[in-house]
Amino acid sequence: MSADYQMQLSPQTLDNADAKAKPLLEQANAKLGFVPNMYEGMAKAPGVLDTYLHGYELFREDSGFAPPEQEVVFLTISRLNGCGYCMSAHSMLADKMSQVPAEVTEAIRNDQPIPDERLAALAEFTKVMFESRGKPTQSDVKAFLSAGFEEQQVLQIVLALAVKTLSNYSNHVNHPEVDEAFAGHAWKG
Repeated sequence: MSADYQMQLSPQTLDNADAKAKPLLEQANAKLGFVPNMYEGMAKAPGVLDTYLHGYELFREDSGFAPPEQEVVFLTISRLNGCGYCMSAHSMLADKMSQVPAEVTEAIRNDQPIPDERLAALAEFTKVMFESRGKPTQSDVKAFLSAGFEEQQVLQIVLALAVKTLSNYSNHVNHPEVDEAFAGHAWKG
């Protein structure tokens, strides 16, 4: 699915960013060594980028999910939202940083069964939360908890949904080019 509308506002770069966006882009550049195209698009409304960066960091630091589990959550949401940019970025992170087994990443990318029971339960519960708009059934939560997750992590998935909604929807209207760092993991959906 692709959006037919594309914002006409120019991306905010390190060279042209306004006073609110520039520190956010400088922070990203210092942390990552470059400013992702997605961030330049989100910085058109600095509050969007600021909220995204803050929520993303909190999920990474405080969710209680191990790095491979975090990528499963982000990949699942990004696939459900049809965001090629985020699928590419999180596929690279899954492969290079978070140690997600390749067969798990490929299963999510291709909407196939995940060959790891715990990660499959996590992806399924994330999908339930997405599709039900945050209204899981008792049996949905029981299955999630039975896979070894904690009740507090239900809310952490809500946080991930909020963060990915910001990035996925921003990408739908900005159409950022996939950065070179992620190009080897491009996803068309």
